[in-house]
Amino acid sequence: MPIGKTIAFLGAGNMAEALVKGLLRAGVAAPQEIVCTSRRKLRGDELTTRYGVRFTTSNVEAARVADLVVLSVKPQVMNHLLDEIAPVLDSSKLVVSIAAGVPIEAIERKVGHGVRIVRTMPNTPALVGAGATALAAGSHATDEDLSQAKALFDAVGKSVVVDEPLLDAVTGLSGSGPAYMFLEAAHRDRGAPGTPEGPGDEPRRHRHRGPAHPGGRRPADHAHGRGGGGHEAGEGARPEVPRPRRVTRKSGLAQLELYMAADM
Repeated sequence: MPIGKTIAFLGAGNMAEALVKGLLRAGVAAPQEIVCTSRRKLRGDELTTRYGVRFTTSNVEAARVADLVVLSVKPQVMNHLLDEIAPVLDSSKLVVSIAAGVPIEAIERKVGHGVRIVRTMPNTPALVGAGATALAAGSHATDEDLSQAKALFDAVGKSVVVDEPLLDAVTGLSGSGPAYMFLEAAHRDRGAPGTPEGPGDEPRRHRHRGPAHPGGRRPADHAHGRGGGGHEAGEGARPEVPRPRRVTRKSGLAQLELYMAADM
């Protein structure tokens, strides 16, 4: 359902783009209702061409025209951004932060009393429409504010409202947890993704057994030329240890999409 608000994304990184894509796909906002900012005009051209949204290099201008301001910059530049936009923020605007580790109190101190703030912790599966986001309301945020914020993140997955102290736990579990999925995906070889006994699973499990086997040789044995207790390859032979494949964001996300498709 459209929320009928002008939404500004201050910072046009991967998560902001995922939210823009999700909002448009779900019909929550129209392209002309979304404005994105970036220091790089080339990035703005990409988003404008891809989604038809508006773009400006001015965070102040975007925050001034928006009803809902999404703080989508990295935590280390949040203070600078808040100092920049504070003069144009007031109680008429809803501010939604996706910056990890930046508490609501810190944002309120910068932007002044009365600004409605919702702090959130999305995770990377939002990039493929399967995110899990926790939201916490600031002292001036209303139930309607939470509903509008939830609409943003429900467009890229699921969301849940929690007390702010729980957001740090969410950061560790839900925010960082998908990295383990990417790592697991990188160890999957060929076969049906997500199935317990796909053809690639046995080699993946087996590669961990050799180094842990009681009769195996320790790394120090190789360095000092000591035997390891009767290897089939002969005394002094160096067993081949498979190296884990390099995990890239692109390959990890591709594998994650396959996992989700298999589970549905």
